[in-house]
Amino acid sequence: MTLIRATDVVVRLGGAAILHGIDVELAGGEVVGLIGANGAGKTTLLRALAGLLPAAQGAIALGGRPLALLPRRELAQTVAYLPQGGASHWPVSVETLAMLGRLPHLGPWRGPCERDRRAVEAALAACDVAQFRKRTLDTLSGGERARVLIARALASEPRVLLADEPVAGLDPGHQLDVMATLRRLAATGAGIVVVVHDLTLAARFCDRLVLLDAGRVAAAGPPRAVLSRENLARCYGIRAQVAEFDGVPWVGPATRITALESDARP
Repeated sequence: MTLIRATDVVVRLGGAAILHGIDVELAGGEVVGLIGANGAGKTTLLRALAGLLPAAQGAIALGGRPLALLPRRELAQTVAYLPQGGASHWPVSVETLAMLGRLPHLGPWRGPCERDRRAVEAALAACDVAQFRKRTLDTLSGGERARVLIARALASEPRVLLADEPVAGLDPGHQLDVMATLRRLAATGAGIVVVVHDLTLAARFCDRLVLLDAGRVAAAGPPRAVLSRENLARCYGIRAQVAEFDGVPWVGPATRITALESDARP
């Protein structure tokens, strides 16, 4: 079942077109990775899919309904958006911050019920931060804070999770843990769109990749097809070694392609 579909989407910021004619869709049960060089439009696309940026052209639908017409409460109950570099600016406890993920499900003047508490407990455990529940966010390391913010998003039990670089700043072990958590969430029927810079992680955990280049879809499909040397040279300006390890592609940037070499290519 298709959860989100974007058709011919154009997004403008400050009068300039950032996304150009984007077509992308997300089905329940899959993890779609957004990849591309810095400035390719990944965050802009994620924010548009979350309903935080309007489309100047084209359409975005959630469950077949126009995103712009959905009640905000229903949208918040269905879609969780995890921005990159999210932070809390006051000394709130980890447990309290995770409970904020349940706000869209709480009625007026109603406190958390047992289901809300169970959802928070599951999210804290999934992100390996339950041991920090009583600590305040300002006492945690950057990687620990990142995992707490992911837990807040998971606590909302979203049908769609839009995550912008959720593993940035994490050590390799916790990168694997977070990506595995997203895979498990997808296994429950949720759809995940995740921005990832580590191409090997993207290949290992994503069902499909969407490669953006200058606000356009340069390639989309299974990781093996998208992560070709030609695509990486064209969109990242690198010579890459693409091998296979543990049954999935392994991508290692080798050298930068110089401007002179790029101009000489047909």
